[in-house]
Amino acid sequence: MTPSKSDRAAILSKIESLVQNKFYAPDFNGHNWREIVDQSRSLVLEAANREDFEAQITSMLNKLGSSGLGLLGPHTKITPRNAINASFTSVHAPHDGLRWVFQDILPGGVSDRAGIHPGDVLISIAEQQITPPSKPAFAMGKTTSVVVSRDGEHNQVHLDLHTPRPKYKDNPYAEPQSISAALASSSLGRLRVSLFPGKIGIDFSNELEAAFTDQLANAERLVIDLRGNPGGGVGALRLMSFLTPASQPVGYSLDRPSAERGYDRNTLPRFNKIPRSKLAIPLLAVKFFGKKSVVLETEGLGSRRFHGRVVLLVNEHSTGAAEMVAQFAKENSLATIVGTKTPGHLAARSAFKLGSGYRLTIPIGAYISWKGTRIEGRGIDPDIAVPWSYEDARRGVDNQLDKATEVANAL
Repeated sequence: MTPSKSDRAAILSKIESLVQNKFYAPDFNGHNWREIVDQSRSLVLEAANREDFEAQITSMLNKLGSSGLGLLGPHTKITPRNAINASFTSVHAPHDGLRWVFQDILPGGVSDRAGIHPGDVLISIAEQQITPPSKPAFAMGKTTSVVVSRDGEHNQVHLDLHTPRPKYKDNPYAEPQSISAALASSSLGRLRVSLFPGKIGIDFSNELEAAFTDQLANAERLVIDLRGNPGGGVGALRLMSFLTPASQPVGYSLDRPSAERGYDRNTLPRFNKIPRSKLAIPLLAVKFFGKKSVVLETEGLGSRRFHGRVVLLVNEHSTGAAEMVAQFAKENSLATIVGTKTPGHLAARSAFKLGSGYRLTIPIGAYISWKGTRIEGRGIDPDIAVPWSYEDARRGVDNQLDKATEVANAL
């Protein structure tokens, strides 16, 4: 149903006010927010239908040039990384021309369960052909058919986008297997982290600790694969804690009020321990109630055999908490970064109701590493650049992982 003109005006007014008062950057990243709204007002109010209305709002928000700022509605389609646990890159496929090609397939995710492989070519979604520059997007809560091409042979695949329960209203996503760990050889461990689920990440942290105690117990070298990881919650702190023996500051979030009035990072509250049980959540809620600017500090888990011999794999689809891990490792010389540059999408965000079933997600806090680096809008350059190879993927070869393994074995 298309919102009425009065509903659209009310929604636009709420968006204008929320961004004006909540957006993390007081200077709006060098843009004039009120001018942007004024330039977009007539297009939003006179939109021909719901799709056009949503497109005009999205176009207006995109002019601020920030990740995490977006409109969510009852019919909003979701990006592939969140919807089908996969990412795409555009290539000229030999049999199909310029197309989107599956790049990262997260273990246990929607695409993986459907039998899709890296290097498969996307032909259509729900019988609609999709080619660059139009980007793939998916409607959650139902089964969607896609046609994929492998070596020129087209096959229809059904993707199950039903989530187990509606706990992701502010950030809808299907959940892959968050951790995969194994020894690739007698001394080389491989750890793939597909997601940092949960705001506190208690279950994730316990699972990660079990992996280091069990599958990776004898690892003297370690490859950590964060490619395609869309980020998540504070569980990333546990992974960073396994990279260094001591307790040390990682970085801190900075909300709008603190940025405007000034702050001393040394006086900010510190989060330095992920509890083992959810029974501790009420105590955490009391301790950090109303505090948006918080320092993250590693847990001091002690020495590991692989310290000093870690390789971290990232790419242009590694965002959020995955970038936080990569930046911490890079600026403290805890790992060699291999892959491609990350996109620079790291800001704390919240969602606010707008009416008519819509919500607005807003980045309300910047992230600053302890050495003063802001990742948002900048990204992280690898130490060793290795572009993903479509030709290798078609042959079942992961050229980036092979290079990371080579680097780790030489450490």
